[in-house]
Amino acid sequence: MWIFVQLITAAAFICSTIIVILKASSSSKPSLPSGSLGLVFVGETLHFVSSAYSHRPDSFMDTRRRRYGKVFKSHLFGSPTIVSTDAEVNRFVLQSDAKAFVTSYPKSVTDLMGKASILLINGPLHRRIHGLIGAFFKSAHLKAQLTIDMQKFLQKSMSTWSSSQHNPIHIQDEAKNIAFELLVKTLMSLEGGEEMEFLKKQFNQFIAGIMAFPINIPGTTLYRSLQAKRKMVKLVEEIIEGKRKKMRENMNINRVPNDVVDILLNDGSHQVTDELIADNIIDMMIPGQDSVPILITLAIKFLSDCPLALQRLVEENMELKRLKTQLGEPLKWTDYLSLPFTQNVITETLRMGNIITGVMRKAVKDVEIKGYLIPKGWCVLVYFRSVHVDEEHFESPYHFNPWRWQDKDSNSLNFTPFGGGQRLCPGLELARLETSIFLHHFVTEFR
Repeated sequence: MWIFVQLITAAAFICSTIIVILKASSSSKPSLPSGSLGLVFVGETLHFVSSAYSHRPDSFMDTRRRRYGKVFKSHLFGSPTIVSTDAEVNRFVLQSDAKAFVTSYPKSVTDLMGKASILLINGPLHRRIHGLIGAFFKSAHLKAQLTIDMQKFLQKSMSTWSSSQHNPIHIQDEAKNIAFELLVKTLMSLEGGEEMEFLKKQFNQFIAGIMAFPINIPGTTLYRSLQAKRKMVKLVEEIIEGKRKKMRENMNINRVPNDVVDILLNDGSHQVTDELIADNIIDMMIPGQDSVPILITLAIKFLSDCPLALQRLVEENMELKRLKTQLGEPLKWTDYLSLPFTQNVITETLRMGNIITGVMRKAVKDVEIKGYLIPKGWCVLVYFRSVHVDEEHFESPYHFNPWRWQDKDSNSLNFTPFGGGQRLCPGLELARLETSIFLHHFVTEFR
């Protein structure tokens, strides 16, 4: 009897040990995050888009974060998707190379951008194009020329504001006109005139199709957008051919590249085709239409709602203006970027405004991170906005507080307004510079 009891006890111990081992092994195995795939075919896309355009744009994410956690599964834009509002997971995805994740966008976007777009290409060709453009955008030569051009375009625009008297000035519209002309000049040295007006008209038609339904038949938004892009591509290719002809005529002259077309033409690689150059020139016009003008507009909006911040910004910029006047020197790009509080205002605007709310990637293999499984073929929405307004990272996140950046590192993984990794926005420094110039002249010349 005693032996029988011992056998039962031993068997129970072995069984319990096996159960513990099984539980331990199963808990260590990565699994899909919790969440919902929503309705058949449409998933949760309608709710996601509708909340983004509502007066509570965070409602979609906030509801699911409370229910499932910071990483959850969904179904967006026709694909099963892992949504990450976790700073560590976001950084992992952004820093990964094309062996783990590649870019992914809705079909309307990929149709419009074209296969040669810097937004869609991967691997060595992407690194080459991104490197060439990024180095040019960071160059002191370009920043000096951009500062001169920005001041000229801004003064031309502002000269009409005072004469408007009782007519309201729409800052975002003014900023769009200035930023677009500045960017087109930076991309291909095109200034004013009929070609610029033609580009503006066609570009407005083109960008209307970015988030359109992916139906390409006559009469649809996507069809009209594709037609507009073809017209723009034709114009850009004519400019490319004109530049190539000049290069052949002046082969023995060492000429400093003036724009992005020059940079890409000088590369000489057979992979850098005219189609690739034209597609990317048009794609890079998008920041001139959206990102920079919205950043400028929101900065002014937030400053208007925060008198103390506005007062400090005015004092800092008026001090710079008086100093440069006394010295009899023009303002340089280094002057604008040397103003610490102005840069803090721009950083805080980027955090609260979230000009770029997130980016999409697609897993090319099963990926594990922090106990989560991202299956091969699934998309990942790396959502910046939720991290930027997370109380764990920012105290009183919905309060505009430029002073928070006095002792805070803006290069932390909790702050990614321009993305990260190999696809970090190459124009981030230019966006800051343009905004700094606009704010300086705005607050020193207008109330």
